[in-house]
Amino acid sequence: MTSNSPPVESFNLLKMLKARADSQRAHRTMYHSGEIAFKSCPIVDTLVTETSRAQAETETKTRDRLEKVTAAQFSLDREKHIAYLRDHLSELPAPYVRLDASKPWLLYWVINGLSLLGEDISELKYPAAETLLSYQSPSGGFGGGFCQITHLAPTYAAVNTLALAGDELMWSRIDRVKAYKHLMSLKQQDGSFSMHKGGEIDSRAVYTALATASLLNIMTPELIHNTAQWLSSCQTFEGGFSESPGREAHGGYAFCVLAALCLLGAPREILPQYIDLEKAVEWLSLRQCQPEGGFSGRTNKLVDGCYSHWVGGCWPLIEAAVGADNLFDKEALQAYILACCQQKSGGLRDKIGLNPDTYHTNYVLAGLSCAQHKYEFDNEEAKGIALGGFGFLWSTELDQSINIPIGSQVEALNPVHVLPVGIAENMRAFFVTMDQYIPIDLSLEDENENHDDENLV
Repeated sequence: MTSNSPPVESFNLLKMLKARADSQRAHRTMYHSGEIAFKSCPIVDTLVTETSRAQAETETKTRDRLEKVTAAQFSLDREKHIAYLRDHLSELPAPYVRLDASKPWLLYWVINGLSLLGEDISELKYPAAETLLSYQSPSGGFGGGFCQITHLAPTYAAVNTLALAGDELMWSRIDRVKAYKHLMSLKQQDGSFSMHKGGEIDSRAVYTALATASLLNIMTPELIHNTAQWLSSCQTFEGGFSESPGREAHGGYAFCVLAALCLLGAPREILPQYIDLEKAVEWLSLRQCQPEGGFSGRTNKLVDGCYSHWVGGCWPLIEAAVGADNLFDKEALQAYILACCQQKSGGLRDKIGLNPDTYHTNYVLAGLSCAQHKYEFDNEEAKGIALGGFGFLWSTELDQSINIPIGSQVEALNPVHVLPVGIAENMRAFFVTMDQYIPIDLSLEDENENHDDENLV
């Protein structure tokens, strides 16, 4: 058995996974010579509701689009999507005022999306980094804008975007000691984190905290104490994962839980230890809609392009845990994205009939990347890795079994940090090297020091 082989106890699960994937693909005859046809699936529930009507309408629109699309139309309109994203770096229309506290996210969605499309972003790096560093709080971490309170969500987006900037001088201006103290101030005794002081406690907070700590090389045993156990408690009776124990399973939280666990250990070790893999696979499999080919985020909900990442991005982590690949229908997901999620004027969207936005554009492209690539985790290297280093042991290659239309390939992603391959790795390596020469002091002797973010507003 090689170092990357699944453990013996996973073989039965592996057989089940492959059988489920084969069964799912058997329902679908995918595109050949530009034509796409689907076998109809019987409607089980005869009770007509608003939800069932919306589902039937979505299926009809999607089936019609997939059956009529030509080979020439079935490709990624790269230049229009690049233009769409670049337009969102200039003055935004009035409705965007509602995203005033999400400025780091706007930059991340746009710049990460451009990077996935292979666009040169060198001229954006300096202004983006300077803007984000102005959002850094005196108490550590980042707010959603200038003089806004520190929050884990914009902190994650800001650090990811600074990683994309690739400027070591800018990286050295991140106050990692205060960032660590801020993370510790949000840590709960049960292992969870709150999004901000007095804020929500959920799996988003855990993932964003751990991803930030991993990139900045500030993960410690104290920071992650009881965290894996708390994440385990977020698995629901359905097999999916919720924001917090006892809540409804949701695709976004599923990714947060699985990715957070994979930041704490090797997938084939930590996932079987803390989650029910078989039930997780069942729930994730049921999220891939037929005949649409895309994913829904919850039971009895419609397909949505953003779950191409939130659910689709769970599969590389699951596959690494069991030593298998192609456990979901990648070509069906690619077909849904290319045929149904592209706006003619540029940008990517939820589904046919809805408008695009930068959020969906970024995460639909991330899902397309997942469909087009294969991922492998280095279990041998993981045996001696330092805490916080598990997110950087992934290798990727183009999946040769997938028929990618000419001009439609996007860049490969780090599956836990959701950044193009090499971006997260470079930032982490910079801080690891820095700490070898000037060790960082993460002691909490000044933890009672008062930094009241609210006084900034």
